[in-house]
Amino acid sequence: MNSPVPTRRPSAAYRYLFVAGLGLVIGLVATVMVSRAIQARQDPFPGSLMHVMERQVALLRDAQAQNRCSLADSVPRLQTLRSLSNDLDLAFPDLKDSAQFQQHASGLRATLNTALAAPPTDCVAMGQLVEKIQTDCKACHQDFR
Repeated sequence: MNSPVPTRRPSAAYRYLFVAGLGLVIGLVATVMVSRAIQARQDPFPGSLMHVMERQVALLRDAQAQNRCSLADSVPRLQTLRSLSNDLDLAFPDLKDSAQFQQHASGLRATLNTALAAPPTDCVAMGQLVEKIQTDCKACHQDFR
């Protein structure tokens, strides 16, 4: 006599695991899609302007650290910074009417105008200029970041 072999039903745990994994994948895809949609609605100009200005100051600081403090090393960076500083009002339209923001922006422009009128000719002067520019930037960031 053959006794019937009991058939085992597959465990429900595998189905639950599959559904949970599928839910995680769908949730991850949805999260990426939502974050991209939010990112697409944000204006990249303010952040980009700050990054370019930060890079120009870093290049001035690096030139000073490498003892490359000639006019050819500093003037192009200072001209770029001065040109970019004209766009601060465009980059931050919500702060355009703020007297404090305008004071910070004008202070940075004045520092750059002075530097372009009498560019640093040695590394000590370049270091002092970089320090002044960074101080102007930090003052604004402390008030408006």
